[in-house]
Amino acid sequence: MNYPLASPGHSASKSPVEDRSSLDTTSKNTTSQKSNVHSLAVLWARKYYVSVTAQEDESSPLEETDDFKEVTSKEGRERTTEKLMQNLTLASAQAWSETENLLSEEIRRHGVDPNLVNPLEIAADTRYLFHKTLDAYAQGFTPRRLSVIVGKDFGQVRQKYTSVDRRAIGFVSMQFHYTGQKLLSWLSRAEQKLWSPYLKVMDDHMYMPLHAAYGAAANHPFNSPSLVAVQHLLPASSKIATSVCQQVCRLNPSYESYSGRLNSNIVKIASIRDVEMFQIYLCLCVLEDDIRSVQRELFPLCIMLYPRLRVSWRLVQEMLKIMGWEMYNRLPPDDMAVFLSYLRTLTEMFSSEVFQDSEE
Repeated sequence: MNYPLASPGHSASKSPVEDRSSLDTTSKNTTSQKSNVHSLAVLWARKYYVSVTAQEDESSPLEETDDFKEVTSKEGRERTTEKLMQNLTLASAQAWSETENLLSEEIRRHGVDPNLVNPLEIAADTRYLFHKTLDAYAQGFTPRRLSVIVGKDFGQVRQKYTSVDRRAIGFVSMQFHYTGQKLLSWLSRAEQKLWSPYLKVMDDHMYMPLHAAYGAAANHPFNSPSLVAVQHLLPASSKIATSVCQQVCRLNPSYESYSGRLNSNIVKIASIRDVEMFQIYLCLCVLEDDIRSVQRELFPLCIMLYPRLRVSWRLVQEMLKIMGWEMYNRLPPDDMAVFLSYLRTLTEMFSSEVFQDSEE
């Protein structure tokens, strides 16, 4: 799919290659590196603040009830935390059963070393991350703050499982996702409303290479066109993802995936997360000036997971096409120029030409 770089509302942009060649690389230093990492982390955390604030503005009767006031209190948070801690081991065991049922055949089909998929180790790492998050929840930290607190820990767990075979993260992410869903089902409606944004923070950090993106940002000077483009995309990524999913849902009203119809709440949440995930990988490609993160991690993961989740390649192709136009409509031409070559490559990798023999 070709995305124009100029339109009646867009002026012509300078080549990002020309811009990059003019940068003074000697300006890179420890201070600027830390500033870049901090900047991206804050931008990502800001998304949660905006998201949660928007939900609060859409006042619902639940927010006025005594139940909601109770669960938001210090004592209420502690009770919710205790309930989740008590059920965490059981939730983890049930989650692995679902993960194994979904992906056990993929170990053989994709030639993944079974030794890399140790259920006890994966469950232990999952519980550690949930313990860390629940401690923060009990102390009253916001989802925005949680994104900064747990980012490094999630990055280390991702690095642990992707260092040998990047496909192993597929098992970890599904285990993590199912554990969260099991825990959510044991909460009251008021508790679910308060806990869900924290669960999204954790899901995002497990599915997305955020820590890798922060590290890649440290290699750029503050005025790098690539860094600037990423800084502009991140705040818009959730709105882009939401719009993309709404359009795909309208185009496919009767489509049903492994978890249900596209308009069901659980599928909508997962779909928005996936579109955001594609955008983060796109940002990582730009920051690394290389498509390897998509080739080595994102593409193999999609090949492993999407057929099992009954997500057709046609649906992925629609998603990428709409995502590209949403980016074009929301980003300045200079930023779009930075993303364009990687967006085209990403779209081509998931094109019908690649999956011409696949069944819908």
